[in-house]
Amino acid sequence: MLTSGKAVKVSIYLSEGSKHHGAATYSSILDFLFFRGVSGATVLKGVAGFGADHHLHSANLVDISDRLPMKIEFIETQEKVNELLGQLQDMAGSGMIELQETTVAKAPEASKASRPPAAQHVKIEGKAKLMRIYIGESDRWQDKPLHEALVTAMRAHDLAGVTVYRGISGYGAHRRVHKEKPFHLSRDQSIMLTVVDTEEKLQAFIPVVDQMVQEGLVVLSEVDIIKYAHRPETEDHE
Repeated sequence: MLTSGKAVKVSIYLSEGSKHHGAATYSSILDFLFFRGVSGATVLKGVAGFGADHHLHSANLVDISDRLPMKIEFIETQEKVNELLGQLQDMAGSGMIELQETTVAKAPEASKASRPPAAQHVKIEGKAKLMRIYIGESDRWQDKPLHEALVTAMRAHDLAGVTVYRGISGYGAHRRVHKEKPFHLSRDQSIMLTVVDTEEKLQAFIPVVDQMVQEGLVVLSEVDIIKYAHRPETEDHE
């Protein structure tokens, strides 16, 4: 928790059009900081500037550039910055990260719910846990579809992976039957998210789920990992 006294201001300089795993880099970093419990962060957009490529970029009413400079700023303890810096360096790609010692004269008020830091991911072998989260398609969290917010939170907490399924028929605690109908787009279908990881990682994530899922069902089951592999990651950030 950020308190008054010595701290570190982190500034991350990016290009607006840069991508990380297919999403806007600034958005991915902001989500990462939010779900890793950073006290606060601000995204600033420039109207003109140039970077390492020494090309001048500017915005005008005729030409809307996606190469404009952007800056993300946040202030945290040295310990917290050290914890996040490695992942931030990877996400920033060709962007620049600046660290500056600062002093917090007045700390922000503590949030009502704290999130435990996620442990570093380890190779999964043998016994593991399967988490299933059952929610409604119309459920939301902070003006965003709940299932999308949960996926973002899981990614920020370095869970191994998640799959989202959309139900075609079913009912829940209210005993109302929901099903797809021809020529009718329902916004109240059931949604199931499944994720497999170590028990330690999933138990650490449960407080986040408890905060985000106001109505739904969350279950944990034991599973055996037969094989966990992935293709080599391609470079998709700038």
